[in-house]
Amino acid sequence: MYTLLFSTTNTMENAKKIAKTLVDERLVACVNIVPYIKSFYVWEGKTTEDDEVLLVIKTRSEVKEKVIKRIKELHTYQVPEVIAIDFNSGLPEYLSWLTESVKKDGD
Repeated sequence: MYTLLFSTTNTMENAKKIAKTLVDERLVACVNIVPYIKSFYVWEGKTTEDDEVLLVIKTRSEVKEKVIKRIKELHTYQVPEVIAIDFNSGLPEYLSWLTESVKKDGD
């Protein structure tokens, strides 16, 4: 089983730091950075509008909790967005590459 995670941050610098660290530590196979999104949300009782950067993160489900923990450590937000979607199908060659790219058990 595999996991796709989404996270947003407020700067390209923080997005790159998170992406590079997760890939370098082989916790994830790939991180796509979408450089500009406009977000509207309620924070501390007020509707907020922000420019953000979106990270699309691909990994193995068995290391999902380690990835989430690492994102929290590297993130600039007090409560970072981390949404996980588990999946088990896709192009077999891509899934094989994903499996090989992530350290077994994240160790």
